[in-house]
Amino acid sequence: MPLQYPLFACILALLAGTCFSADSSRPLSFVNDIQPILTKAGCNAGVCHAKAITGQRGFRLSVLGFEPEEDYEAIVKQGKGRRVFPPAPEESLLITKGAAIVPHTGGKKIEPGSEDYQLLVRWIAEGMPYTQPNEPKLSEIVVDPPRATMQVKTTQQLKVMARYSDGSSRDVTKLALFEANDRAMAETSEQGLIKTLDIPGNVAVMVRFGGKVSVCSVSVPLGAPVDSLPPVKNFIDQHVFANLKQIGVPPSPICDDSTFLRRVSLDIAGRLPTLEETKLFLADKSPDKRDHAIEALINSPDYADYFANKWTALLKNQRSDNADITANFAFHAWMRDNLLANTPYDQIVRQILASTGTIVSNPPVAWYKRVKEPTAQLEDVAQLFLGVRMQCAQCHHHPFEKWTQAEYYHLAAFFSQIGRKPTAIAGEDLIFHKRGVAQTEHRKTLVMLKPAGLGEPELDIAPDDDPRLALVDWMSKKDNPFFAKSLVNRYWKHFFKRGLVEPEDDLRDTNPPTNPDLFDALAKHFTDSGYDLKSVVRLITQSHTYQLSAMPNEHNAVDLQAFSHFYPKRMTAEVLLDSIDTVTGSKTTFADLPPGTRAVSLPDNSYNRASPFLKVFGRPEGASVCECERVQSASLAQSLHLMNASDVKAKLAASNGRAEQLSKAEMPEPKRIRELYLAAYSREPSADEVKIAETHLLKPRTDSAGKPLDSQRAKRNGYEDLLWALLNTKEFLYNH
Repeated sequence: MPLQYPLFACILALLAGTCFSADSSRPLSFVNDIQPILTKAGCNAGVCHAKAITGQRGFRLSVLGFEPEEDYEAIVKQGKGRRVFPPAPEESLLITKGAAIVPHTGGKKIEPGSEDYQLLVRWIAEGMPYTQPNEPKLSEIVVDPPRATMQVKTTQQLKVMARYSDGSSRDVTKLALFEANDRAMAETSEQGLIKTLDIPGNVAVMVRFGGKVSVCSVSVPLGAPVDSLPPVKNFIDQHVFANLKQIGVPPSPICDDSTFLRRVSLDIAGRLPTLEETKLFLADKSPDKRDHAIEALINSPDYADYFANKWTALLKNQRSDNADITANFAFHAWMRDNLLANTPYDQIVRQILASTGTIVSNPPVAWYKRVKEPTAQLEDVAQLFLGVRMQCAQCHHHPFEKWTQAEYYHLAAFFSQIGRKPTAIAGEDLIFHKRGVAQTEHRKTLVMLKPAGLGEPELDIAPDDDPRLALVDWMSKKDNPFFAKSLVNRYWKHFFKRGLVEPEDDLRDTNPPTNPDLFDALAKHFTDSGYDLKSVVRLITQSHTYQLSAMPNEHNAVDLQAFSHFYPKRMTAEVLLDSIDTVTGSKTTFADLPPGTRAVSLPDNSYNRASPFLKVFGRPEGASVCECERVQSASLAQSLHLMNASDVKAKLAASNGRAEQLSKAEMPEPKRIRELYLAAYSREPSADEVKIAETHLLKPRTDSAGKPLDSQRAKRNGYEDLLWALLNTKEFLYNH
């Protein structure tokens, strides 16, 4: 019960010199007045008193104040009420600690004598009421302006109004929290002052107060003249070019044929184009040859291999021991076959999530072998297929979203009726649907909750019906706000290095896309196509946005999100290893797999342990549904491996490898150099490059004892050197 001592509080307030007359000040409450102060000061942040389990020094608050009743209890009643002292409010531990009047590990959070300080003193003096009679509830917060156009290196003050259930409103700017979703573009002060930096584009500022969130969307134009644009190929170009014109960022020109073929082959098939493909493509004069090349790649087995590699890692196709090998191979083969056949995406997801039986008879059951608990199942499904991170909501209200603990357990209830029976195969279970009411107990309230989609009402599912089917039905509806958008954003990032929303699996109102109209159009195209994955790949790669040059012009080098030029990206570990194999003419062999198997075709993570190359270059272990598990940043270890590692040296000097073949080839030296450049870069060498290479190849060479090598051996060593040099260039290591 709230502690209220009106007469006593007034006397204390007069003695303390902090009395506020009823005419000039409304009565305070913990919920509407004090909790926001604690949140603004960071007292209920995860690193402070909202730290998991114990808080700090026995004083625990709910994360960001989402459980005000618990926080009130902790402040007013726990510890025998020692944190507040009504006879002398200013001597209360809550105030003396927060103001650092007495030693406080967290430092000074409230300035003595400040408005917040005075409100805390006054609240304690008024008897520490939890709420006031008929107190209105916070309905929403509104940020002004909701949209703004700001030049680079300028400022804009935000104003935040809280609206309450009785129609009243209140300026809470000083108590709100502000955070930009791209700190390279904009900074925010504690008082809501936005300061743009020197990068143009679109940035969102999240505003949070009292468990409610709002967003100010800021456009930061560069303002350069956009006199001409490449021709529009499809609606992607319409939306991207319209945005570039609006923010004044001129795009780079369309890339040349060599660059395009190498880029699209790496992105769709996970490999370099062959010499024959390159020569035929460069010689082809037809205007639609790029579309034909895309179609050939999409319908090739290499496409299925490459994207199966991507999806099985995200779906945790791990091998913990030898008993997993059947499941690993079966699940990988099943995913590859579905991608090759272009099975609609919603059907692939349905086959995984609603799978029953054994892995041998129904390979997608393998997902349940790795992901066993309903909470893990819902979290992985939400993040991977909906782009929603629900992990926080298991314990408390999502800090940046509207999702509550109740919605977390509503989602978990879809997986509550999964049964398991051991089979004759060690470590393999039979998965089946248990007859019964689908429901899950709320961890905090202990109330049993039925299945419900995010933001949807509860479903009454018959005991004989598998609730997982209802989950996929909801997910695959055309009006589902997450399913299609999650996929197109994930694929957009695959091809463009960054998603329209970053991170790619964090779709929420407070993290809006950089191009909302494009995002909506892509999702609509995907649903209208019947969830055709190849149609998304085709649409993206046929766009002139995708085909822009990676070379920035004088204006757009600062652009990091508007796609005014192609953003170069490092090859992934598997693609790089396969590319080195292709250029050197030396294939890597893998245990239990046929000779010639590509690294992008490996079924599980176990091959990382046997391949130092894959480990050094960041091939994921499949332990997470987050793309962030894959490492694509450069490191010293990677550079040293490419320069000195024994496996790379062995490939350069391989018997009958490319160096040996070129040294023996019956063709002029410039033509041999041309073949090497076409293999590595898919382009012709320049005259200077040919001259430098020829000069190096003609140098006399000696063995380790200093004796001159014969011409054949010297030539082979020269080509090994040239190969080594090409493999260590950024032009080779990056898709550009």
